[in-house]
Amino acid sequence: MFGCIARRYDLANHLLSCGIDFYWRRRAAEIVAGWRPHRIADLATGTGDLALALQKKMPDAEIVGVDFLPEMLDLARRKGVRQIMLADAMNLPFGDASFDCVTIAFGLRNLENWAAALAEMSRLLKTNGHLLVLEFSLPTTPILRAIYRFYLHRCLPLFGSFLTGTKTAYDYLGDSIEEFPSGGAMCELMVENGFTHQTFEPLTGGIVTIYTAEKL
Repeated sequence: MFGCIARRYDLANHLLSCGIDFYWRRRAAEIVAGWRPHRIADLATGTGDLALALQKKMPDAEIVGVDFLPEMLDLARRKGVRQIMLADAMNLPFGDASFDCVTIAFGLRNLENWAAALAEMSRLLKTNGHLLVLEFSLPTTPILRAIYRFYLHRCLPLFGSFLTGTKTAYDYLGDSIEEFPSGGAMCELMVENGFTHQTFEPLTGGIVTIYTAEKL
């Protein structure tokens, strides 16, 4: 599904978010930079937007963009991501404790088993290494939540279909956001799968949330 929309994926993301997605990734990169990691795995890197934001903020860090779609990785390479790897985030070809930091932006929600994916991320991290998850969520304010749900299920599929020629991906997007655990529930899932010192920071009224945690 994502391979089919790879060519127009970036354009759709920027237009459908009114460009706010640039800010979300900059904020994530700022947080990661504060940890001063030397080696970072950016999982479900897609076309590499978060990896590029991390490269810009930390030019001396080793950042590996990982995705299982060659169509996405080809675009990431063309955009300037220095290191890429074709791999499944549920079964990564790295040794235990290989990274100081793992990031994933708008990708955990799409994985088959969220708990197993978090456990795999924990395996990759050194003790006291950091995890950052940037993911869609639902606003907690009732009025904003209702407006956002209308946009997700009524407007987004139409706009997405116009921009990419594929409505299915954007029907899926709204449904997956509804089903994904957010806030405290996501933090609990992190704790259950090898993490501590978990936090969450809602952005743009709670449309997205940045989750952070440390490896036990």
